[in-house]
Amino acid sequence: MVEPSSGTPQDDGRGNGAVRPRALLPSLMFTSLTVSVISTLGAPMVPTIAREQHVSLSAAQWVLTATLLAGAVAGPVLGRLGDGPRRRAAIQASLVGVLVGSVLAATAPGLPLLLAGRALQGMGMGLLPLTIAVARDHLPPKRMRSGIASLSITTSVGAGIGYPLTGVIAQHLDHRAGFWFAALLSAAALVVVRWVVPEGSSTPSRPLDLAGAALLCSGLALVLLAVSQGVAWGPVSGATLGCLGGGAVLLALWVFQARRTPHPLVDVRLMRNRAVLAANTTALLTGVGMFGVLSLVNLYTQVPAEAGYGFHLSLTATGLVLLPMSVGSVAANRLASALVSRFGPFRVLPLGSLVVTLDLVALALWRDHMAVLVLGTFLLGAGVGAAYAVMPLLIVRHVPASETGSATSFNQVLRTVGGSVGSAAISAIMLAFTPAGSLLPDDAAYTTALLATAAATFLGVVAAVALPPRRSTAPVTGSAVVTRGTARGGRITGPAASGTDRRNSGR
Repeated sequence: MVEPSSGTPQDDGRGNGAVRPRALLPSLMFTSLTVSVISTLGAPMVPTIAREQHVSLSAAQWVLTATLLAGAVAGPVLGRLGDGPRRRAAIQASLVGVLVGSVLAATAPGLPLLLAGRALQGMGMGLLPLTIAVARDHLPPKRMRSGIASLSITTSVGAGIGYPLTGVIAQHLDHRAGFWFAALLSAAALVVVRWVVPEGSSTPSRPLDLAGAALLCSGLALVLLAVSQGVAWGPVSGATLGCLGGGAVLLALWVFQARRTPHPLVDVRLMRNRAVLAANTTALLTGVGMFGVLSLVNLYTQVPAEAGYGFHLSLTATGLVLLPMSVGSVAANRLASALVSRFGPFRVLPLGSLVVTLDLVALALWRDHMAVLVLGTFLLGAGVGAAYAVMPLLIVRHVPASETGSATSFNQVLRTVGGSVGSAAISAIMLAFTPAGSLLPDDAAYTTALLATAAATFLGVVAAVALPPRRSTAPVTGSAVVTRGTARGGRITGPAASGTDRRNSGR
């Protein structure tokens, strides 16, 4: 593909009509940032919603958990629908769901309907893999790597931007205004997608694996329900063990079914590739740390004065404490690009997770100082930004182009599942450390939760070091040209690898 010299619409060569090359990447980034802002929208308002709905913090935490769970469910379905001629339609349908969910959350009279609206908003979390697939198919080769890395960090950049925006809107109006703001953003994204994003890819349409979708979604839901309610039910109660066992059985059946169906929801055979396995395992464990820091810093800064700890900040001030996360993510993206060119992606991946681990430990020990919280959110953005920028590059280099949406969506699912597990585990820890008759947990709850999420993230460091292949493998090519060699100057140089080499695709 030759990069056009102007911003005028160009034929993409796939029967999709006009492509606006200069507007494509900014439009994809705006769409990804929009859904990232919306997905974290409920987190800053957890204490406010708990007070207004007269529920505990652990119950209000489901405003975030429900969104993450819905994102984990929607991701594989959207990823598969996006690997074909209906890609733009899949993006638009997801944004319509986000729009409807935003309106429902803004008008909900009680917590159940609010959670339903937040679940619909979670559909947007499956859009990031589709934007990456569009970038792989339609960006010029010399812009593709940097474009994919920039799209991948929108998760953390959007969270850092979304918190202060949410705080200002909710504090000076109410929490419902924040959801009306989300409706406005999603409507704008719908217009942008219709104007700029090409219709689909050259990959033929394939039937949706409904059985696989049902098994994967049900298994994830049962496991997360057990994690979130395990303390209330009892760790060894029949309900907890039943949900865990049932979820494990359904997920095992999903893997069995996916290996034998001709058109699986996610091609699990690709997961055997050690590079893809390293990216996915690290995504799962780093996601626990990312949402752990976001949730705990948000809660700790807003704790009321009667708790005897915390900073008792307003929503606006809490948003400003979390704003450095975006700065850290952008800075880490630029640094990670330079480090990947010099040292390769496998050495940068564990570095990002290690920064998040050290950040969690520091917050567990010294969070009584405001400067530590601000530094902590910056380091969170830096660590997550570095790790998330590398993951899709590894996947894109090692899977066929026809599987880009599906493979990157599964990576996004694991990030989301990690966040869901982290959010649900935090809710359980908060409940365990909440005295009878009180709505506020003890200070020790935060120390325990931070150290627990730090342990999970450190396992991500171990996975990023131990799982990658000892020798470099040739990337898999498809409709976008990806070549063997070292990335330099935004391009990957060297002789092209064969797109039919199944050893590199993990098949």
